[in-house]
Amino acid sequence: TGLSHFFEHMMFNGAKKYGPGEFDRVMEANGGSNNAFTSEDVTVYLDWFPASALPLILDLEQDRLQSLSFESERGVVYSERRSGVDNDNNGALQEQLQATAFVAHPYQIPVIGWPSDIESWRMEDLQRYFKTYYAPNNATLVLAGDLDPARVFEQVEATLGTIPSQPAPEPVRTKEPEQQGERRIVVKKLAQSPLLQVAYHGLAANDPDMETLELLGLILTHGDSSRLHRKLVDEARVAIRVRSSTAGGFDPSLVWFSVDLPPGGDLAKTEALLNAELARVVKDGVTDAELRKARNVALSTFWRKLETNSGRARELGNAATF
Repeated sequence: TGLSHFFEHMMFNGAKKYGPGEFDRVMEANGGSNNAFTSEDVTVYLDWFPASALPLILDLEQDRLQSLSFESERGVVYSERRSGVDNDNNGALQEQLQATAFVAHPYQIPVIGWPSDIESWRMEDLQRYFKTYYAPNNATLVLAGDLDPARVFEQVEATLGTIPSQPAPEPVRTKEPEQQGERRIVVKKLAQSPLLQVAYHGLAANDPDMETLELLGLILTHGDSSRLHRKLVDEARVAIRVRSSTAGGFDPSLVWFSVDLPPGGDLAKTEALLNAELARVVKDGVTDAELRKARNVALSTFWRKLETNSGRARELGNAATF
């Protein structure tokens, strides 16, 4: 567990042609920058650069995909786990809730990995994983910007196209069984303010109802006029912040509600108010005004993403992958 996130770090360690630290140094010297992130489903690498630097960027990517140096990033990953999970009450609760929400599907595993696995990765584990998952037949490449498509595909074939494919990774066959009843966890840590998190089983990214679910999330928690903010923060004053998120992956994931309480807050009362408001939506639905606002927010967010090459590439990549 955690190997995908581990490689997110290791991919910047250097390779055969460009050694340690060279990937960033060379890219930045040519006006570029980069980042990466890992979710339950994918690792995404992002490069931003002038169009004139494309041949160099493809050379950098070919080098690390074909000849990556396997250096240990164990300490860096463990440090990130300590700061983001072990020493972060919100992260610790979220990890335990996700592990409880799924009893069979690998989505129960934290992206960053369990401590014992971070401590015990072996070189053969890394080599096997990299050969299987970092093959071109398991990747989606997106290029957006001031580029000539015919020329771009020619350059990609001459560089990344030389990397051999591998047997396809084994698919995840496990399907999460239907939940038969409520599961409840309590995480006890030294803290001034209690936290409440509730997760419901949701949808896969390609489910035709995903956009509907996202609109409902906006109605419930987006902005000061949202239902849950008005109910829990403004009226009942039991919370200082309410958030929700919908994670759409290859398989059905979770719909999250996170409520931050003030010091000494009443968890039972807050949970009862949250449940009552969700039940009211089930019973009565939403208003035309709420739906209109949510549509406006969703559409404006979508068009804002398309204002930049990076946003366009992300939207294309999500659509192609999921």
